[in-house]
Amino acid sequence: MIEVYYAEDDKVIGKSVKEYLEQQNCKVTVFEAIADIRKALINHLPAVVLLDWNMPDGQGNDLCRWIRERWNDLPIIYLTVRGDSHDIVAGFQSGADDYVVKPFDLTVLYSRILALLRRTKAEKSTKLFCDDLMLDKEKSIVCCQQKEIPVSQTEYQLLLLLLENKGKTVTRRQLLEQVWDNSGNYVNDNTLTVTMKRLREKLHHPLCLKTIRSFGYRMEDTK
Repeated sequence: MIEVYYAEDDKVIGKSVKEYLEQQNCKVTVFEAIADIRKALINHLPAVVLLDWNMPDGQGNDLCRWIRERWNDLPIIYLTVRGDSHDIVAGFQSGADDYVVKPFDLTVLYSRILALLRRTKAEKSTKLFCDDLMLDKEKSIVCCQQKEIPVSQTEYQLLLLLLENKGKTVTRRQLLEQVWDNSGNYVNDNTLTVTMKRLREKLHHPLCLKTIRSFGYRMEDTK
């Protein structure tokens, strides 16, 4: 099921989009104010966000930029009557992935949602996320709040192993064996503690990196 958040103050349009997409196995929540969708996004991220440009309490492009500052990979599609080239360019510049001008065909909208999610899935397969942290396996980089953080090879491998097991506790023994022993570099338990301390400091002590006392560590989303 595809979860959709839709910012739209026109009740008729909001209802028609919601009814059609839910027939296609989507779960759609319509928000009639920017303040409401912001609160919802802080607590939970959907698969895709649909945005109207003109809202009663603000502009969709401001909301789009606000989303991009926090979640760089959350798919966003504009649904708006503003269809001149200047508005379309401004929409993409604010961070949108696609732009649909009203009136639109609901079947086309659904097809564009599916196409966007396919592209996003392919891109995310090389990236691992937890809260504001991102590890790009293709580029071998780590980012925190979209800023690249220099890490050592050992720190990178340690974070990679934890992110690949997100939601699961990885024991200290597993980390020592897979990060160090696999390279033929046996070390004692204190090396892991020191490396983890250094990594935490570089990542600004993220809440999503949890210590399971006397057992190991776990990556877990907190937002």
